[in-house]
Amino acid sequence: MKSMVLVETNKPLVAQEREIPVAGPGQEVIRVVACGVCHSDIHVADGHFGGPAPIVLGHEVVGEHAELGRVLVYAPWGCRKPDCRQCTAGNEMICANSHEAGVVDDGGYAQYMLVPSREYLIPIGDLDPVQTAPLACGGLTAFRAVKRTLPHLQHDGARALVIGAGGLGQFAVQFLTKLTNAEVTVLDLADDKLAAALELGAHHAVTALPEGLKYDAVIDFVGANSTMAAAGKAINRQGILLVVGLAGGRLEFGVGVIPSEAIVSSSIWGSIPELHELLDYVRREGVAHHVETMPLDQAQEALDRLRRGEIRGRVVLTVD
Repeated sequence: MKSMVLVETNKPLVAQEREIPVAGPGQEVIRVVACGVCHSDIHVADGHFGGPAPIVLGHEVVGEHAELGRVLVYAPWGCRKPDCRQCTAGNEMICANSHEAGVVDDGGYAQYMLVPSREYLIPIGDLDPVQTAPLACGGLTAFRAVKRTLPHLQHDGARALVIGAGGLGQFAVQFLTKLTNAEVTVLDLADDKLAAALELGAHHAVTALPEGLKYDAVIDFVGANSTMAAAGKAINRQGILLVVGLAGGRLEFGVGVIPSEAIVSSSIWGSIPELHELLDYVRREGVAHHVETMPLDQAQEALDRLRRGEIRGRVVLTVD
């Protein structure tokens, strides 16, 4: 089978012919149809986490299963041990011994993919595979984060701030405007992404925050020192600040540093029940996001363009 392989970190992907994987007990093999390209793929390629190489990247995967038809892969695979608090609660994405597709195990930048359990295969029916693939990470991560903000956005005059108007931020804008009555502001430096946020329902799209204005919920999809500092200044008392982005920023914390009783937390991916909930939401409400397709053998070009900030929403690799 054709595969695009990260042979060594900080080196371009290499096209390789590999054997089609064979399923062992409890495992499943799918034929990959579409695979989203995520910023996390760049972090793995750069050696920031994941691996070891060689590894096939890609964790936003729609594939074809012999019995289930087209399926979306739930990609963070927990240890599933009975004494694992996270796995037994259904939060496999934060299991200390998880092994994510395309991060630790081989993922979807290939014609076929091995999945450890049928429970990780979510049938998508007649949903478009290219549009659906980014839901496995970009959509699910934004969905979980927005759900966690909802208790803070129920009052009149509530304000929400989304930092970063890339693929995840664009999902978050839609979820916030559909699930709350909050006034939604988006902060980014790219004019095309700010325009996309406005098209998707944001009330304001800015390159700098208004001085002194406070927000009841802030979701930072960048996670750099600068964005986290801006988020810390912008959060309201008893608000919630969620950091999703992986840029490695740090935020000073303490009484008198962060507004009184504000919640500061990371937000990581999402659970299997939340992925089912998200797909039900998409079937009911629909979701709009800018998706560009590229063939599998252009995976390195897709990563390079994402790194340069040239992708307005999401690139999805199509696999023959």
